[in-house]
Amino acid sequence: MAGGFPQGGDGGGRTADGVGIRTFPFPVERSVCGVGMQIAPMDPDRTWRADAPLDRVHRIDFHIVMLLDDGPLRHMIDFTEYEATAGDVLWIRPGQVHRFSRDAEYRGTVLAMQPGFLPRATVEATGLYRYDLPPLMRPGPARLAALRAASDQLRREYEDTETLPLSLHTAVLRHTLTAFLLRLAHLAAGSGDAARPAEDSVFTLFREAVERDFATNHSVTAYADALGYSRRTLARVVRAVGGETPKAFIDRRVVLEAKRLLAHTDLPIGRVGAAVGFPDAANFSKFFQQHTDTAPAAFRAEHR
Repeated sequence: MAGGFPQGGDGGGRTADGVGIRTFPFPVERSVCGVGMQIAPMDPDRTWRADAPLDRVHRIDFHIVMLLDDGPLRHMIDFTEYEATAGDVLWIRPGQVHRFSRDAEYRGTVLAMQPGFLPRATVEATGLYRYDLPPLMRPGPARLAALRAASDQLRREYEDTETLPLSLHTAVLRHTLTAFLLRLAHLAAGSGDAARPAEDSVFTLFREAVERDFATNHSVTAYADALGYSRRTLARVVRAVGGETPKAFIDRRVVLEAKRLLAHTDLPIGRVGAAVGFPDAANFSKFFQQHTDTAPAAFRAEHR
């Protein structure tokens, strides 16, 4: 099998109605006292899950970071084929649609990390939900060496369950994971980005709200009211941090989900529209074509 994940649990993937994109949950049996993570070498002879053909499109509800020791290989993430090789890093975030290469052997180290257990300050500092950042990173020699060292230390702490009491072990593991993620985030965002802590915090809240509610809420005013900011303040922050208007951000997320469902499920187009907040199929088709210059049916045909 091409996918080189360590073997997880035996829970199956899930879909909303049996015909959507399969989503695989984090293997909770690999967590350590509430720290939802596992780190291990990738092995071409071991699969993520016995019933999970990784060369088919699927989602995960956790983060995957692959630090590759071999290549080249091709990995599809949200309609883009990324060609990666030794020394490259692939970061796949929760909810993204992806597919492993059928013929490639994935060798290196893989970190699987469940969202929700790190403090908000760490989540913001490490950009865990920066879906706008590219998933493929190519660190230079010095940064790669530092990232490998941080990864090796994280793996040692993950595997060492003997030298510390459990409470101290998990505390050390959280701090070591944070150190690794800070290096990874610096690599992902680039060293030239200026820090804007207050604006980043507002943008993080907005991004989380959109990710949670985009299927039912497309209103900028509603998001601003729910977050306790004026529409003008929200617009200023989203443009400063994300480089676009709040409405464009919301619409882009809706379009992405519609593309995922059109390309990778057999849901009728009307049900795809309903799944992203358009009860009327004609309104959905108009919205989709306006943002992609392609009708939903034509987009589906192109990606089948």
